[in-house]
Amino acid sequence: MSNEKLIFLTNDDSYRSKGFAAAIEVARQFGRVIAIAPDAPQSGMSQAITIYNPLYLRKVRDEENVTVYSLNGTPVDCVKMAFDHLFRNEKVDLVISGINHGSNAAVNVLYSGTMGAAIEAAFYNIPSIGLSLTDHDLDADFEGAVRYGTQVVKAVLENDGLPKPLCLNVNIPDIPCNEIKGIRLSRQTRGYWREEFYQRTDPHGREYFWLTGAFSNAEPNAEDTDEWALANGYVSVVPVQVDLTAYSQMEHLKNIL
Repeated sequence: MSNEKLIFLTNDDSYRSKGFAAAIEVARQFGRVIAIAPDAPQSGMSQAITIYNPLYLRKVRDEENVTVYSLNGTPVDCVKMAFDHLFRNEKVDLVISGINHGSNAAVNVLYSGTMGAAIEAAFYNIPSIGLSLTDHDLDADFEGAVRYGTQVVKAVLENDGLPKPLCLNVNIPDIPCNEIKGIRLSRQTRGYWREEFYQRTDPHGREYFWLTGAFSNAEPNAEDTDEWALANGYVSVVPVQVDLTAYSQMEHLKNIL
């Protein structure tokens, strides 16, 4: 029986993105790669699923140890299609989501399609890693992301005793690879987005809005956070859980309800 690892890949920037090609470069070092990724960008889709439209699965690449499918759905759709259809009779060793174009640090983890897919994979009790580079450029330099993504993937695959479910949110700073100082285990930064809607008029005289915004860091000097790590030249690694219960409020609410 072969000991070859099976790595599943997905992302939210589509199977055509440069970051996805970089993720394949990382994954294929460790075994056989099977991927299902959206056929078009799906950023900001979080845990969204498709329930009112049919899904079309199409093989777009098939070569030795790398098979890629496209799906006209969300990143979470891709994970569900993999584990509830494609892999019913196969054991997957690891899921990698990314490499995302843009940061998924701090509260971005709640909006991210990349992290939505990684979290979904953890529901299947498969170790999962979301990889993101803090550069939105379609032609970004992924050298550092590949190097440190490989290091994190290797560590997870070589340590079977890690608790499950395991989901890691890994962000790599947008600086030259040789300037990255290393990896810091971090926590999610407290903060929030404040949106701004640009109001404009289209050629038909109809008003429309274009969303933009800025992140407000509520604790810029806290040195144990992912935002601090990235701002200071480190790769941040945050273990993610899906239990959103505010335990600190339970006792107080018991007394008033």
